[in-house]
Amino acid sequence: MKHAPLFALATVLAVSASPLAASAADAPSTGPGVLAGAWTLVRCDNVYPDGHRVELYGPNPEGLWLIDAQGNYMMDIVRAKRMPFAVNDKSKGTPEEYRAASLDFNAHYGTVSVEGMVMHSHIKQASFPNWDGKGGDSTFVIKGDELTYTVAKPSSGAAEGAHGEVVWRRMRP
Repeated sequence: MKHAPLFALATVLAVSASPLAASAADAPSTGPGVLAGAWTLVRCDNVYPDGHRVELYGPNPEGLWLIDAQGNYMMDIVRAKRMPFAVNDKSKGTPEEYRAASLDFNAHYGTVSVEGMVMHSHIKQASFPNWDGKGGDSTFVIKGDELTYTVAKPSSGAAEGAHGEVVWRRMRP
């Protein structure tokens, strides 16, 4: 299994954070609270004012979001089917290959905390450099093992009035 080391890390994080992840009603005023643990991506869409959706990473995107008990996190979101570069050298891609690689992958790490049903995040570094050092607030809802949050200004589509909607499913050991 090619994802065994990541799954093992995610399982350790989920088990170590499980006392903190009781329910949304138990959300503390600071720290990661109910967010701590390991999550897999369900959906990552832009939603436009007229209601139509765009799947930013195609159908069935893949992703992992790990949050420790102190609120440190790492997140990656990837298009499930990505085109490899024609040459097996990352420094020799074509402009089209670089564009696709950039649009098909999103990763960042930083810190997150919770107040009520608002998630406060601070991105230390991101694959989209405009997000480096930035922070923001997102409302979120947890239903069972699914967490949905809204991104007010997504990395694409914001100029057209879109907001992001991201859905994650908690990984259980």
